[in-house]
Amino acid sequence: MRARAILGGAAILAVVALWHRPSADHRTSTGSAFGCTAAGDGSICDAVASLSKVAHNPLLPTNVATRLPPRETPGATDPAITQDNIDETICRPGYARAARPTYAITSPLKRRLMDAQHPGEAMADYELDHLIPISIGGAPLDRRDLWLQPRSGQANAGDKNVLAYVLWRLVCTHQVPLATAQREISHDWTRAYQLYATPENIAKYHFRHAEEQRD
Repeated sequence: MRARAILGGAAILAVVALWHRPSADHRTSTGSAFGCTAAGDGSICDAVASLSKVAHNPLLPTNVATRLPPRETPGATDPAITQDNIDETICRPGYARAARPTYAITSPLKRRLMDAQHPGEAMADYELDHLIPISIGGAPLDRRDLWLQPRSGQANAGDKNVLAYVLWRLVCTHQVPLATAQREISHDWTRAYQLYATPENIAKYHFRHAEEQRD
């Protein structure tokens, strides 16, 4: 009976926590969102804290593989960008914009990929994305780093742009090594989002609009 009562209490706490969780504009506090401490039943405390963490992160699609690039797009880096020169290259304001290929170059490439992979669909529904963003040393014109990413649905291009911006800030403040950021986002960007694009990091780095901070 006592175990059933504890489980029932945990369920009630979880529902209350989800109902009253703070909005995105107020997720800047540190520590547990509910001031959870070790007092009392620690298992209930941990359960509520875990539910809070999940609620504050985007739900991933059931089939994550549909939101990852194809095998022929493993990611590619610009060999000229190294950990030693990031302050003079990718961390310099305007670097990514200057290094990004022009529309005259990317538009025909995107059309060819659309015809091969999504015939009949609208080009506007997909973004020609650098798997490893230019902002963290991705190769601007290497086909191994370019893929078509959906702009709608769960785990979309906008979400990845948020991750790219957060990783750029973490790399340029020397909190995450360049090679680590490149490896994490190219291996499974949805997992990297869960690790790095936390509500706290998004709020801390004042990310405002994904399209303004494209890779």
